[in-house]
Amino acid sequence: MKTLVLFYSTYGHVWTLAEAIAAGAREVEGNQVDVMRVPETLPQELLEQIGAAQAQQAYAHIPVAKPEDLVNYDAIIFGTPTRYGNVASQMQAFLDGTGGLWAKGALVGKVGGAFVSTATAHGGQETTIRSLHTELFHHGMVLVGLPYAWQGQTRIDEVTGGTPYGASTIAGGRGERLPSENELEGARHQGKYTAEIASKLARP
Repeated sequence: MKTLVLFYSTYGHVWTLAEAIAAGAREVEGNQVDVMRVPETLPQELLEQIGAAQAQQAYAHIPVAKPEDLVNYDAIIFGTPTRYGNVASQMQAFLDGTGGLWAKGALVGKVGGAFVSTATAHGGQETTIRSLHTELFHHGMVLVGLPYAWQGQTRIDEVTGGTPYGASTIAGGRGERLPSENELEGARHQGKYTAEIASKLARP
């Protein structure tokens, strides 16, 4: 069985969640897990102006995916920052390039999921994940979220991300907040749970 964690990250928050998702997925025996990123679409000059160029160097070694890579996996978990309550344009551009896969039904029956980061607690975590879910449904994927079996999303003793639709983190308005241990635990749980579901579906 093979699982892909595919992400776009501006300042590294979504990448950090992606690595936690991958770590959880690797706990499932016999599961090969790859982490890939979608192409950057912003010009280098703008990335430098917003302070993202240096941050992205930390994960420049992560291979860049092509739409046709998706057919090689049993489970695909998509990660994106939120832009005005919706999917970041870089991830959307990648998904817009999967029309050929859709026409062939190449992703039908594969397991899918999503995770996000937002600047604020109510900055669109759920709307962004649900937007991604809509696109994955159009591809015929079987969607897996982050069930309340993971009790971390019921915590009220600290500010935390985590939704039943998928893992999330709160980055702060300037990206100053890193994912908390609770949020990373949610991501690991989602990765493992998604891989477990994919493993069951892959059995003859």
